[in-house]
Order: sequence, then C-alpha cells, then structure tokens
Amino acid sequence: QVQLVESGGGLVQAGGSLRLSCAASGRTFSNYAMGWFRQAPGKEREFVAGSSWSGSVAYYTDSVKGRFTISRDNTKNTVYLQMNSLKPDDTAVYYCAARQTAQTTGWRTRVLKGEHEYDYWGQGTQVTVSS
Repeated sequence: QVQLVESGGGLVQAGGSLRLSCAASGRTFSNYAMGWFRQAPGKEREFVAGSSWSGSVAYYTDSVKGRFTISRDNTKNTVYLQMNSLKPDDTAVYYCAARQTAQTTGWRTRVLKGEHEYDYWGQGTQVTVSS
C-alpha cells in the first residue's frame, strides 16, 4: 500500500507562484509513474502534469504548458509541481497520483494521463488564485 501526502497549497494572487509537494511512502518510489490532477468546483477532475518513473519525460495539459513544471526527487520519495504565473482558472483541489510500474525500457519514457491508469491518490490540497 502506498500513501501519498500533498502539501504546499494555499491562497495566492494572480501572477504568483506555488510549489506543491507530494511525499510517498514505500521503498520503490523510483518505480512509480507520478501525476498531478486537479478538480475545480463543479467540474470533473482533470490531468495537469505527469512524469515517467525515470523523470526523463514529462507531459502537461495545454493550459499549464510553460507555467507549470513537474519534477521528482527519488531520494526523497517526493514529486513536485512548481506553478508559476498562476491564474484564477487554476483554482482547484490538486491531487497527486501514483502507479507502480517497472524499471524497463518501455516504462522509462511513459507518462500516464488518465485517471484510471493510476492506483494511488493523495487527499488533495487546495489552491486558490485570486484576481
């Protein structure tokens, strides 16, 4: 069983920055594909960013490209989401997600974008961007 704990959310003005962290339990974090999703009030949860287990490949939804960066520190079992130039439309609960994969060539560059592809979820952290 893997536990994910997000932190770093809060209230920020438009144009500001936040860095979300997601700490994972377990000894094989380096095997996990990681992702960030968000859910705004009245909307479905959507994919924001994802990282392959190696960290060599990242993928972003179009609305955050150039503003958000996903990174991971496998020595700390932590994945980050650096969010810059925040907009009111970024207001949402942000969730960290993980799926255990394998350190194979095929998984090295694979980024998972679908909710159904992830096995573990954090409790979420609120991000509110004021205009």
